[in-house]
Amino acid sequence: MWAIETRGLRKVFRPLMGGNPVVAVDHLDLQVPVGTVFGFLGPNGAGKTTTIQMLIGNVYPTAGKAWVLGYPAGSIQAKKRLGFLPEKFQFHDFLTAEELLRLHGRLARMEPATLNRRIDEVLELVGLMERRKSKIREFSKGMQQRIGLAQAILHDPELVILDEPTSALDPLGRRRVREVIQYLKQRGKTVFLNSHLLSEVERSCDYVAILNKGRIVKQGTLDELLVNRSVVTIELSQVTPTIREALGRIAQKVQPIDERRIVVEVEQERQVPELARAVILAGGELISFQAQRESLEDLFIQTIEGESK
Repeated sequence: MWAIETRGLRKVFRPLMGGNPVVAVDHLDLQVPVGTVFGFLGPNGAGKTTTIQMLIGNVYPTAGKAWVLGYPAGSIQAKKRLGFLPEKFQFHDFLTAEELLRLHGRLARMEPATLNRRIDEVLELVGLMERRKSKIREFSKGMQQRIGLAQAILHDPELVILDEPTSALDPLGRRRVREVIQYLKQRGKTVFLNSHLLSEVERSCDYVAILNKGRIVKQGTLDELLVNRSVVTIELSQVTPTIREALGRIAQKVQPIDERRIVVEVEQERQVPELARAVILAGGELISFQAQRESLEDLFIQTIEGESK
């Protein structure tokens, strides 16, 4: 069983006053393993939020099917087992943090004793225990984001869907969210994460899918997608044609910057030491040698730009 599975999922919005239909999601096939942190990525307008809305049952698909924890998306059985933090949330700001959580717990039909215990646990987890009696209107945007995360996990769901959970947070707040995500993973929960902060996704996620124009264009583990490609910046006393030729026999790409610096790209990290040896054997004098593994941001930009060509 998958935590989330879609087959041929499609959503077309048809304007009421005429105009061309808008295809938001186009034959989406997605599989999210249970107990993993899954990053759902894409540029603005790619169809991420529409997909999430179909998964939680707020929007009906035009075609295709989706399952959440083995149940049809949008069914009562699925909704009971998932928690959700929307990107654009708006809570009752006249309530205190504790009152807000108690309201959501009662809506989820939690037992009073369990609810009392979980309110304490989630407030501690998101770092708001000392502000439990403060009204939501007194919270900063980041604190509101954290109380939103607390309500999403209050009823101990098996699947947590987070739509831009770190968008309003400072570095300390983002670290707190990462810790919560890892806590959920350690307890066997599945986290489905939509975020534009790719460095956060790279730190937190096991799997990622890149969506563009409503379709999945890449999907897999980070190791599978990044394939250990490395970019090496080499500084020498002088970049000679002999050195460039020697590096070209190993590297996928060789790009001189100036007379002393050159950028080289190799497909595998194990090839990086070969570059240093090639430079020395070609008579080069190394001043600096800096290798950097391809980042998720690099992959994302290359993928989206490649799709637009």
